Amino acid sequence: MSGNDSVVLRVAGRPVGRYVTRPELPARLSPRPYLHPVTTLAGTAVTELSPADHAHHLGVGVAVPDVEGHNFWGGRTFVRDRGPTELDNHGSQRHTAFQLRDPDGFVQELRWVAAPGELLRERRTVAATELTDRAWALDLTFSLTNVTSGPLSLGSPATNGRPGAAYGGFFWRARKEETAPDVFTAGAEGEGEVHGRRADWLALAGSTWTLVFAGATGPTRRDPWFVRTAEYPGVGSSLAHDARLPVPPGETVVRRIVTVVADGRLGRDEAAALVRKAVSP
Repeated sequence: MSGNDSVVLRVAGRPVGRYVTRPELPARLSPRPYLHPVTTLAGTAVTELSPADHAHHLGVGVAVPDVEGHNFWGGRTFVRDRGPTELDNHGSQRHTAFQLRDPDGFVQELRWVAAPGELLRERRTVAATELTDRAWALDLTFSLTNVTSGPLSLGSPATNGRPGAAYGGFFWRARKEETAPDVFTAGAEGEGEVHGRRADWLALAGSTWTLVFAGATGPTRRDPWFVRTAEYPGVGSSLAHDARLPVPPGETVVRRIVTVVADGRLGRDEAAALVRKAVSP
């Protein structure tokens, strides 16, 4: 079932996510399509929408804080030597059309538009797949093509002078609970040990749920993880970690993240096994 402005994702007939294509949001939040709520198979919500701590965190989606100086993340812009600054520089991601729309996924065309006009054209592919009776996988690929006549580059607060803040790209704002979630990879655990580092997969474990994020292509696995657990629960894959990412005219940046959404608190072996199943060729 779907309406003009949203799509309901289903796994084995069960609704597990709602994708809003044309959200009515203020310009300051960098309006863009998002998935919320996303739930486990048992129905536990594992996303948040516009929480009080960061109103521009919109469930699951793709957001970039600096596309050639334009903010497609929302909120303040980090300006070198000034810090977070309110600027009238927000862009928006505009739904153009669905190339495919099924109960378990879709292929969408989007336009990334700011004051100068359209900067990027995106094709986004989303698929939901059952893994076990307690886990499913959300497979999200985005392809960003520079449709301008000149070079563009993607940046982050980190590349603009704020160490440790290399967010931008795929981002999942997770459910906030009384206790911060645990975070671990195959070889490390804790926010301080996994944030800003590369890992084939990374797990975020809450009270009754676990999310396991995995880069499904070589370029995606080379992007370090952006991780927050203490301040708020969120995980992203950093397109611009220590340097801006150039996108020449007509060229395309492609990334693919597969996220295992599981009931219960998974251990390392369980997380790794589900990732192998989810990302199998």
